[in-house]
Order: sequence, then C-alpha cells, then structure tokens
Amino acid sequence: MSPFRLTRTLPEDATGAALRADVRAGLTGSPKTLPPKWFYDARGSELFEEITALPEYYPTRAEREILLARSDEIAAASGARTLVELGSGSSEKTRHLIAALHGLHTYVPVDVSESALTGAGQALAAERPGLRVHALVADFTAGLTLPDTPGPRLVAFLGGTIGNLLPAERSAFLASVRSLLAPGDALLLGTDLVKDEKTLVRAYDDAAGVTASFNKNVLNVVDRELGADFDPDAFDHVALWDAEHEWIEMRLRSRTAQSVKIPALELVVDFAEGEELRTEVSAKFRQEGVRAELSAAGLDLTRWWTDGEGRFALSLSVAR
Repeated sequence: MSPFRLTRTLPEDATGAALRADVRAGLTGSPKTLPPKWFYDARGSELFEEITALPEYYPTRAEREILLARSDEIAAASGARTLVELGSGSSEKTRHLIAALHGLHTYVPVDVSESALTGAGQALAAERPGLRVHALVADFTAGLTLPDTPGPRLVAFLGGTIGNLLPAERSAFLASVRSLLAPGDALLLGTDLVKDEKTLVRAYDDAAGVTASFNKNVLNVVDRELGADFDPDAFDHVALWDAEHEWIEMRLRSRTAQSVKIPALELVVDFAEGEELRTEVSAKFRQEGVRAELSAAGLDLTRWWTDGEGRFALSLSVAR
C-alpha cells in the first residue's frame, strides 16, 4: 500500500454551492453575517500566516509552546495509532505530535483544500517511512466518514478554531466528533482562554492593519467568485469584546449608505451608513465550560495543559 493516499468526499462544486448558500443566507439575514471560512482563499491564507507572526497575536505561539512541551505527555496519554487532524492545512503544528507518537500507524489530515493536503501529506509520507498518510478532502462540519484504520484514535482540532462556532454549532460539532470515536479514543482540543479585554481586542485589531486586510478579504472573495461589486475600502474593520457571551466579534462597518450587487445570486444588498456585517465570532473559554461542553457530547476531560502565561489551553478528553 502506498504511504500516501487521498480521498475526495466533496463534490466538485461543493465549495461554490456552499459559498452561494452562505452569502445569500448571511446577507439577507438580520443582522448581516458571513462565515469566517470564506476568509481563506490563497490571499487570505497568506494574510493569516502574517497574523500568526504579529506581536499582538498570541494564540499560535502559545499553542506551539504547549505542543513543544507536552507532545510526549499527549502521546503517552492517548496511545494513538491513528491521528486524525481536522482542518489540517499545512500540518505544520502537528509535526511535534506525530514525532512523539511512536506507535503511530496512520495520519489522517482533513481539509477542504486538496492542494494543501497533497503537499503536506506527500512531504510527511516521504519524511517518515512507515507512516501511512490518508488525506481526506472534506468539510468536517458537514459530517465525516473516516477510513478504516487501527485504534486507538486521537482526533486533533487545534488553533482555537472551535471558538468560531456558535454554542449550538459547537454542541453539534462535538457530538459529530464523538460519533467518530470508540470508547477510549480521544480528542485533543485547542481553546483560547478568557483574559483581559485589551489583550483580546489587540489580537484581532493589530497596529499594522493586517487583520483589517484579512477581514476585508472576505469581500474580495465574494467579488471574485460571485461577480459582486463590494468595495472593501467602503468598510471599516471592527473588533470588539462581547463580555456577556465571552467572545470577540469581527465586523465590517459600512462607511456610507450603499447598495452592493451580487449578479450570481441576482441579489442587491443595501447597507445603511454605519451598518455592520459580522464576519467572525471567536469564543474564549474557561476550563469548567470546556469540561461541561465535552461531557454533554460524551467526552470526559482528563488532561488540561496551558502555556506559561495561561493564555491558551490544550485539553485531552476520552470518549465514554
């Protein structure tokens, strides 16, 4: 059997169909919204890489610190023979974990980007003789069928991405992850933690304006893919802390009253001056809340690791 295999579970036009559905629903709703996954075309991915290196943006560094310090403990606690990574991208952050999992048989990266999966998967298969890499081109939020691989399984969902899901969406997502696991299998989950408002807002509104460009890039995606005539310069980047829900919201605020045409949807969207379009929610967590949400999905939190400043956490939970 070849050490690298790729399986596509998304129909050819699945991405385009999802974009059209999300834009129609989001821009005809009240308040107007767009899902954050549409930031990430090639340019958006480049901008996010720049964000992760900014002094204000701590989550990537904090999570990497934990993985460097704790991968051996994670490996020992999970005993995983199969590692599944949801939203794997370049697979860069999991390399420490893969190296620590001495009994690892198969790595299953899951992403919507076939090019990212192919590049990272083939590189890993070449670097690690004996490791099988079975990449899945799939949307893990829409249900997932994993290949038949040996247990125990460890599913990794890193980067704090779970914070982009609203509470009901998180509940459904965690239940879907639990359905992939046998009793004793585990989930490794990255969560950004509640902290002071200034630190949080700065992480999403950096002095160099990179996050502002990233936020506005969603408008470029809609323009290119759906023939829309959004002018990104007609919107201001907004990042604010919602203390009640304990999440950051990123928004785009219309600088003037304007109408945007979206020919592919035969849609015209009106914005009032000052009207805001929400593009991302990024929830922040406390340990007791993470434990409760995992437990409701049939997962028992057994290990909790934070970086030295207590900004970010990785948790290991075991399927009941």
